[in-house]
Amino acid sequence: MQERPTLEDVYTARRIIGEYINKTPLHHYPGLSRALGAEVYLKHENHHATGAFKIRGGLNLISHLHEDEKARGVISASTGNHGQSIAYACRIFGVRSVIVVPEGANPGKVESMRNLGAEVVFHGADFDEAREQVEKLTAEFGYRYIHSANEPHLISGVGTYTLEILEDLPDVDVVIVPVGGGSGVSGTAIVAKAINPNIQVIGVGAEKAPAAFLSWKSGSYVEASMETFAEGLATRVPFELTQEIMRDLLDDFILVSEEEIKAAILLLLEKAHTLTEGAGAVSLAGALKIRARLAGKKVALVVSGGNLSIDQLREILAASSS
Repeated sequence: MQERPTLEDVYTARRIIGEYINKTPLHHYPGLSRALGAEVYLKHENHHATGAFKIRGGLNLISHLHEDEKARGVISASTGNHGQSIAYACRIFGVRSVIVVPEGANPGKVESMRNLGAEVVFHGADFDEAREQVEKLTAEFGYRYIHSANEPHLISGVGTYTLEILEDLPDVDVVIVPVGGGSGVSGTAIVAKAINPNIQVIGVGAEKAPAAFLSWKSGSYVEASMETFAEGLATRVPFELTQEIMRDLLDDFILVSEEEIKAAILLLLEKAHTLTEGAGAVSLAGALKIRARLAGKKVALVVSGGNLSIDQLREILAASSS
């Protein structure tokens, strides 16, 4: 088990990554506020150069590699956003990166990884099959394996967006965060609970990828089916470090349907002029599901990423008009 990061680690990460990325905006949206009966703000992590929050963790982790690790090169599995973050950071720090993605991975994310200098390898039907291939290649070639969640420097890096939320909105009542592997919600919970334990941190996942939710709820490690279109949420197995943090610090964890995620994508387009991928919209989908609990509160919704493919957008728009 890796040692969990602390608030001090998150502040350290901010000093490191601040040289390479800008603070993302936290905007209030009256239309969304009316829809939820709350004072709603979006944390626009979709505004990063890679279109997703994971850039923060990638930069922090690669900056901490030892020289022998950099010389060996790194390898990781990803459905896209994590891989982009590692590729981006490796380009900055001069490290070779190999990213293994599932067959049929989001083409825009694959192109971005290649443009950032990563070697992209296709393997398997889903993230977990890609991850298993990474473990084999690591043993064969000696790369530095970067897990997508069980990495303290990833968690402390992505936790920096919560520092920004609390600086811009110190009296926030609730922060709602998408949950795939759990690095984002873990970083949020570490920061929020250390600064103000009264802040509620709520995770949202997909009904069609419930492994993280079932594991959090049961207190054991549960593998489950994975059929969601939202690749940022698409894991079949839970991850040890993030599960430990979520069990200690997360106030609630809810699941939403594929239809609810797609409706949230369209609502964000309409009310906030914001294009999000499925994982990026899930925080709004979750908020809509529990709107009665949020009435009158100040709520920050983390828009974790905006890398929706053109084909996915066409499909969602066509379904909405049929």
